[in-house]
Amino acid sequence: QVQLVESGGGLVQAGGSLRLSCAASGRTFSSSNMGWFRQAPGKEREFVAAVRWSGDSTYYADSVKGRFTISRDNAKNTMYLQMNNLKPEDTAVYYCAARGEGSSWYGIDRRMNPFSYDYWGQGTQVTVSS
Repeated sequence: QVQLVESGGGLVQAGGSLRLSCAASGRTFSSSNMGWFRQAPGKEREFVAAVRWSGDSTYYADSVKGRFTISRDNAKNTMYLQMNNLKPEDTAVYYCAARGEGSSWYGIDRRMNPFSYDYWGQGTQVTVSS
């Protein structure tokens, strides 16, 4: 069982930066593949980035590649999303999510599919003004 709490959202101007954090409790965090998703009003939840349980492999949506960086610190049971050069279209509620212990990192479709994730945080709002 993993409990997730996001923080770090807020209002920022276009071109600015924010760092989101996802604090996890539960003994399986360090063995869980993790991801960030976002959902804008009236839109479906979409994949943003994923990180392997060991932290040595990452994957990004094309829309954020080169601007966002996902990372994790297993010693602190925390995952991060550094967001640079933010754009108004990045405005959304951002969610962190964890896959079940033992899930495979391999398989891009599963990595990007929200239904592949078993645990979710409550979300944090990111608003980018133009």
